[in-house]
Amino acid sequence: MAFVITSPCISEKAADCVDVCPVDCIELSEDQYFIDPSLCIDCGACESACPVEAIYHEDELLEEDQIFFEKAKKYFGA
Repeated sequence: MAFVITSPCISEKAADCVDVCPVDCIELSEDQYFIDPSLCIDCGACESACPVEAIYHEDELLEEDQIFFEKAKKYFGA
C-alpha cells in the first residue's frame, strides 16, 4: 500500500511532505512530487503535512486520480 500525490501538487509543490517522510520516498519530477510506492511505509505523515490536500491513500483515490498512481509507478519504474 502507498500514498499518492494528486493534481493539486502540480501547481503548488510546497514540499512539506518531503520534510516529514521518514523513509525519503518522495521525489520531485518535472511537474510534481511523486511517492515511490515500493518504498512507502504507509505511515501517513505526508498526507497530514500537505498544505493543499493533494495526498491520498491509494485505496481512497477517486477514479480520476488513479492516473497519478500510475504516473508514480512509471516514474519509479515499478
